[in-house]
Amino acid sequence: MHKRILYAGPLAAALLAAGCQTTKSVTTAKQPVIETLGTHEVPAGEFAYVYRKNNGTAPEFGTRASVQEYLDLYTNFKLKVLEAEQRGLDTTQAFKRELEGYKQQLAQPYLTEKSVTDQLVREAYDRMSKEVSASHILIRLAPDAAPADTLTAYNKIMALRQRVTGGEDFNQVAAQTSEDPSARDNGGKLGYFTAMQMVYPFESAAYRTKVGEVSQPVRTRFGYHIIKVNDVRTAQGEIKVAHLMIRATPNMPKADSVTAKKKIDEIYSRLQRKEPWDKLVAQFSEDAGSAANGGELPPFGTGRMIPSFEEAAFRLKNSGDLSVPVQTPYGWHIIKLIEKQPVPKFEDMEASLKSKVSKDSRSELNRAAFLKRIRTENQFTENKASKDFVFAKADTSLVNGRFKYTAPAAPAKASKTVGDNTPLFTIKGKPYLAKDFLTYVQQNQRAKAGADPKFSMQQLYDQYVDQTLTDFEKANLETKYEDYRMLVKEYRDGILLFQLMDEKVWSKAIEDSVGLQKFFTENQSKYQWEPRVQGTVISAATPELLKQAQAQLKSGRYEVKRVVPQTVSFLPGKVTMPKAALLNLERLANRLATDTTLTLTVTGHPKRGEAASLATSRAAKVKSYLVAKGALARRITTVPSKTATADGAAVLALTSTNPTALEESLNEQNPLAVQIQQRSFQKGDNKVVDELLSKGPGTYSVNKDGRYYAVTIDKVLPAGPKTLAEARGQATSDYQNFLEKQWISQLREQYPVKVNQPEVDKLVTK
Repeated sequence: MHKRILYAGPLAAALLAAGCQTTKSVTTAKQPVIETLGTHEVPAGEFAYVYRKNNGTAPEFGTRASVQEYLDLYTNFKLKVLEAEQRGLDTTQAFKRELEGYKQQLAQPYLTEKSVTDQLVREAYDRMSKEVSASHILIRLAPDAAPADTLTAYNKIMALRQRVTGGEDFNQVAAQTSEDPSARDNGGKLGYFTAMQMVYPFESAAYRTKVGEVSQPVRTRFGYHIIKVNDVRTAQGEIKVAHLMIRATPNMPKADSVTAKKKIDEIYSRLQRKEPWDKLVAQFSEDAGSAANGGELPPFGTGRMIPSFEEAAFRLKNSGDLSVPVQTPYGWHIIKLIEKQPVPKFEDMEASLKSKVSKDSRSELNRAAFLKRIRTENQFTENKASKDFVFAKADTSLVNGRFKYTAPAAPAKASKTVGDNTPLFTIKGKPYLAKDFLTYVQQNQRAKAGADPKFSMQQLYDQYVDQTLTDFEKANLETKYEDYRMLVKEYRDGILLFQLMDEKVWSKAIEDSVGLQKFFTENQSKYQWEPRVQGTVISAATPELLKQAQAQLKSGRYEVKRVVPQTVSFLPGKVTMPKAALLNLERLANRLATDTTLTLTVTGHPKRGEAASLATSRAAKVKSYLVAKGALARRITTVPSKTATADGAAVLALTSTNPTALEESLNEQNPLAVQIQQRSFQKGDNKVVDELLSKGPGTYSVNKDGRYYAVTIDKVLPAGPKTLAEARGQATSDYQNFLEKQWISQLREQYPVKVNQPEVDKLVTK
């Protein structure tokens, strides 16, 4: 089995470890060496780190045996990596691309502010215990609007706030003035919502505002809002329902609308008379996406469905309760309650909330905190004179998207005279020149007619500073965080090792058939059968099921329940199948071609009023189509029937010689009702058979651990050698281990290992 030996664990685990953001700096001083491999030195600190990480929680951690065992493993690992480096595998473009991809993922937890994320996740969960009903008025404003436009919008929203706090009806003012198009119809009413359903600034303002009060203006990416909180209630959690729908849209003809209402009322009456829900949904529901599944919908919570549907669903009390017909813009619905689910515990939601927070608008708070921290840690220093120089170049060409800049030839070093080569700012003493920013401006400008050029330049400058700080931080993660440096090294070495292990061990063992056969022959004593029996074991939950299984097993052919399709339709009076039927038949043909245990019976039927001869033709048509698509003709039997049906469809019946089909048939109600095994058994394969290994052929009944067994022993097989085909899996694995040991021996000769025992002894603490 292919593995990235010793190091490269799942990326998720690496990211979890990185979440701790250990800030231990990496020293550049000469470190002690724990061993040398040829001329290559292995730092003691590197081995100590990996040993602690992978063994720190083990009871034997710190014992001499544990340290020595792990050093042996680590040495073998490093020898393989060293060989990969000697062969230049770390210089290929494929290697560099793969490593860079891992580095980008590993870096992400270090480019956030973990404490801020934790606070936002907890805040979101706490808010989920409440649902807020609110109305709002919006004055639109672009996120990057100029200060003058921002002030105008702010004054507008403040004037509207004075009107509604002065006594005017909030919803009427919203309908008249709000720039949210839906407000004309709903008066600004948003209904109930909970955390993570609105943009973060809006959500926060709504949760801070008391019932009946109007918030101060709040800015989101849409513009300025004022919010009136109408009600706050305890969260309803999530609900799972099924529905039966009859389509009825607002624009449909009145006669069709009346017909739809009559249909839903008739279906509701039949449900009241206890007709089966699944049957009526399958026959009548016009929601194609859910009808095949009993009308079931994914679980939903407040604010995720049409209000009329949601309200009717949440009014249902007990599982199985039905709503009266409910109208939505999509049609009429009857809703059946499956279950109600309260808000889960924090521990159950934490991971998903972290993912949502990282994509939600509240992540901007995390980004701002991160940038503030690294600005200080990395000693960001701005040069005002140079900044004034670049800002002086902002003119109307910038806001028209036509700003052009040609950088002058670079001098030997940054200039102290204010100009293109002057440092605009420094990060840990590293200068970033004015000309680099002006080049960035030309490449990233966006036309914003009528905007203030200096304001546009300021926005681009802020973006440039943030990106440069982030890039600097990312480039220095390996020197700043020991955990990150070691994670990158682990992945680097793991990628290198994978390719070489595949060449030297894994693929070689599979492809080298001569070597494998030779190894198997030389080690034949390891691959031996113990005494075995050939037979059948039936395990059943009840004596009745056991008898039923035994009786049906004797037939040797079993009905396959999962047949797609079960019937094939034809055009009226013809032997032509519609296109929709052909796709399912093509899949069935592929199944018949690949599973040699299957046989198919096609029973043709005429439609009422049609000639009986159509039955033969239709059955033959199905068979010929299946054969044309790859099924074997001998596995298909056609049976014409004189019995006419309502639709004249051909009926398909599939049987199999595989007992698994019998299992599936008997396990329709309970997946563990019956289990059937037909094969050879040796000691340890089956605890019931183990008790019967000494007996001869025959059938034995056993009652054990609450299950009922029938064990049929057909013959006793003596102990003896396995063939390579019978032992191939184990033999291949053993051959891989043999090849690896050979390779390591060669590497130890090529790169002599010299251990620095005093450094090893420092790790022995027990």
